[in-house]
Amino acid sequence: MGKRPPSSEDMEKGREKARPSMPPPHLCPPPPKPWVPWLVPIIFVANVAVFIYTMYVNDCPSINENKCILPSLKRFSFQPFKENPLLGPAGLTLKKLGALERQRVVEEGEGWRLLSCMWLHAGVVHLLANMLSLLFIGIRLEQEFGFIRIGLLYVLAGLGGSLGSTMHLMRTTSPTISVGASGALFGLLGAMLSELLINWTIYVNKCTALLILIVVIALNMAVGFLPKVDNSAHIGGFLAGFFLGFIILVRPQYGYIRRKHLPSTYDGKHKPRHKGYQYVLGIGALVILILGYTYGFGKLYGLKALKNLP
Repeated sequence: MGKRPPSSEDMEKGREKARPSMPPPHLCPPPPKPWVPWLVPIIFVANVAVFIYTMYVNDCPSINENKCILPSLKRFSFQPFKENPLLGPAGLTLKKLGALERQRVVEEGEGWRLLSCMWLHAGVVHLLANMLSLLFIGIRLEQEFGFIRIGLLYVLAGLGGSLGSTMHLMRTTSPTISVGASGALFGLLGAMLSELLINWTIYVNKCTALLILIVVIALNMAVGFLPKVDNSAHIGGFLAGFFLGFIILVRPQYGYIRRKHLPSTYDGKHKPRHKGYQYVLGIGALVILILGYTYGFGKLYGLKALKNLP
């Protein structure tokens, strides 16, 4: 007897056996949603408002009636050019409102000046330079990392710049003051550098980005060697921001996907959130920051401040 011809059901089963298994679907994490920047614009407005209030308190015509620059502005007019070439208030006004001064901070215990000096500026030129840098750098960082991280970075880097400036003022004999947001802004630059290094695997043109960033940082640091520019605040803020970036600006490694974004049928290997070197850099930076801030405050106040604690 001849063989029975294969039925349509048998033929379908044969096709299923011959069909190769489908490869697993390509997994791609959803792109992160950018933050809406609002903190950096508020910082910008606050700095401008503080400068306007500083000029109101300064009231140049009450002291130098016929020597003020732009006397049509009345009490908002600027001090004589010989006294303040940056078009701003008198030094006494800045001292009154919270400028950083060694004697007030160290000997009179006015530690609040370490933070208040960040919101004062010596003149219009000083304010414009800092605010343009703030908008250029800060808005991009806030869009990527959010207001909590950038706000914390801005304040702590500014504090690091104030500590560096005060320690420098302790070595000078002349009664010098320091104001400006430069320490905090250099902290943002330092954080951009460390963010690139600790998140190295997720960048494409990483070497080009690193070279451009180093050139920008070098040019800004070079400005600090001009006369009457407090480069110690720049260096202190930059170092604080650099090490802070290793801690608060770390991103997940390339290819990491949260489990909630994985399909229920996926049983492949799941990448850890961070690489080992990211943990090492973060822990090392935290230790350096703790030691650095401890050394800075210890240098200013020594053991005497610790004995006065309750």
